[in-house]
Amino acid sequence: MSTDKEMPEFSSKLDKLQSLLERQIELARQGSISEVESLSKRADLLAGQLRRSAILESDEFINRRERLQKLYDDLRLALTVQKADTFAELRRVRKGRRVVGAYRNNI
Repeated sequence: MSTDKEMPEFSSKLDKLQSLLERQIELARQGSISEVESLSKRADLLAGQLRRSAILESDEFINRRERLQKLYDDLRLALTVQKADTFAELRRVRKGRRVVGAYRNNI
C-alpha cells in the first residue's frame, strides 16, 4: 500500500484529477471538445498513477473515490449531450445541402 509520507502526494494528485474533471465537464458543456480531449490526456495520466497505487481502494479515500466517480459520470453525460447535439447539427447540414442541391439542379 502506501506510506504516511506518500499520503500528501496522493491527496495532491486526487485534487488535481478532481480539478481536471471539473474543468472538462465545464468545457464539454460549452462545446469545447478539443480542449476536453487535451485535458483528458493529463487526467488519464493521473488516474493511471492513482490506480496503480491502489490508494482509492483504501477506506480513508472512499469519499474521494465516490466524488471522482460522480465527476466521471457527469463528464460522460456532458459528452453524450454534445455528441447528440453534433449529430443533430450534422443532420441539419446534410438536409440543407440536399435542398441547395435540388435548387441548383432546377436552375
